[in-house]
Amino acid sequence: MIDPNTALEACRFFHDVSLMLLWGASVFLCLLVPKALAEKVWRMFGVAPFLAALIAGLTAIAWLPLASATIGNGWSDALNAGTIRDVLLDTTVGQAWLAQAAAALILVLAFLPPGQWRRPGVALGSGLGLAALMLTGHASMHEGWLKLAHRANDMLHVLAGGGWLGALVPLVPILRLLKTPEWRAEALSALRRFSTAGHGAVALVIASGFVNTMLVLQRLPTDWSSPYQTLLAVKIALVACMSLLAIVNRYILVPRIRRDRVRSLNAIRRGSIAEIILGIAVIALVAVFGVLEPV
Repeated sequence: MIDPNTALEACRFFHDVSLMLLWGASVFLCLLVPKALAEKVWRMFGVAPFLAALIAGLTAIAWLPLASATIGNGWSDALNAGTIRDVLLDTTVGQAWLAQAAAALILVLAFLPPGQWRRPGVALGSGLGLAALMLTGHASMHEGWLKLAHRANDMLHVLAGGGWLGALVPLVPILRLLKTPEWRAEALSALRRFSTAGHGAVALVIASGFVNTMLVLQRLPTDWSSPYQTLLAVKIALVACMSLLAIVNRYILVPRIRRDRVRSLNAIRRGSIAEIILGIAVIALVAVFGVLEPV
């Protein structure tokens, strides 16, 4: 039988992936993509955004009993009313869960209004959900202003990372629409804006990640006997690979579009898909080492 810790890690993974993809995609389409093109791309996703929001909502609900099982004495405490009450009222995990539940409700309700209001609602709900994740985690090891600074840095890190990763999802169909004459001008505009914003997002991810490592470990992760440091080092390596792919796309492949549009766009699209896969792998790692002792 699967143990509660593994179940909680899986819950964290699906919850975080759903929120980060929804956050980045909705913010990108709301702020950086021309309105008509944004509406077309959103329609191309079909029911996928709603399903992602539903996953975020269900995993938010499951989080509390799973946390109760890991904090308590195993599966017997997952549905124990007393244990759940204690976790909810007396721990930062419970406080974070209340915030996550509220964000999940906003996220799901965002699909009720007309289409033009859905993307801002999704951005609000998913952004709040990501920010709520930072109420727990390793920032709790500090006190006072340092705890607040650590949480603020964590929020910046996860929102920038989600913005980068999630924006890649609508970028893939936008790259495909570059081949269509009627959408080419708007798609080129979106691509240029993505490139500009992407520089900032990547820089924020790297800078906030470095600050977070220093706040937690006070040094780089070099102790391979530590599961936490080993997984953190793998995460850093994967983010470095994502950054390299982004650099290749921006500074090698994008300038080639004028000379060889089809091959360049196909290469950029493959690179973007590779970045998405690497980003999901990063989230999986964080779901595991995020609950480990940072030693």
